Amino acid sequence: MPYHPPESPTAAKQAIIAVGRAFDARGWAPATSGNYSVRLADGRIAVTVSGAHKGRLDEDDVMLLAADGTALEAKRPSAETALHLALYAHSPAIGAVLHSHSSAAVGLSRARRDADHVTLAGHEMLKALPGVTTHAHAIAIPIVANSQDMAEIDAALGGRIDAAPAYLIRDHGLYAWGGDIAEAERVTEAIEWMIAAELAELTFAGAAR
Repeated sequence: MPYHPPESPTAAKQAIIAVGRAFDARGWAPATSGNYSVRLADGRIAVTVSGAHKGRLDEDDVMLLAADGTALEAKRPSAETALHLALYAHSPAIGAVLHSHSSAAVGLSRARRDADHVTLAGHEMLKALPGVTTHAHAIAIPIVANSQDMAEIDAALGGRIDAAPAYLIRDHGLYAWGGDIAEAERVTEAIEWMIAAELAELTFAGAAR
């Protein structure tokens, strides 16, 4: 997962706008849900502002932060920006973080109410993830409880974010990341697809609750 920064703040904002439209079209950003960010070469972070509809973003709906999260524009960033900052602090290889709100991701986290992870194994789609070259593979996607306190979510993850390029917040949605926004989008698409397949399997087997 090599880090590939965008060429400019404008390029970062345009990439975030494009992802917002794509995720909204897939039903992964209902109402004003979701948040997306990209790290620039100088350490600044472009992130969606609070309350913006992700399918109708423009450049005014994406703002710049310093590496420590200090706002560099007179706007309010997403309430979950601290989760993005924690991931960037964890690894210099992370260049983009995307948070989707699909019904499948929420549904699977609710169906596995007592689990602290969901294992994705045997899927051909696993090969879309960084470093995976065969379907004969398994990854454990951590699941943590939802909270209005972002520090609680980060603490609950502990070192488990090294197990997979994504995690689930129960009742809430998926966080995924990559070396750049294209990789983060590919990871999100692949994991969302596998989550939907797992939920369908539970449903057809009569095991969903």
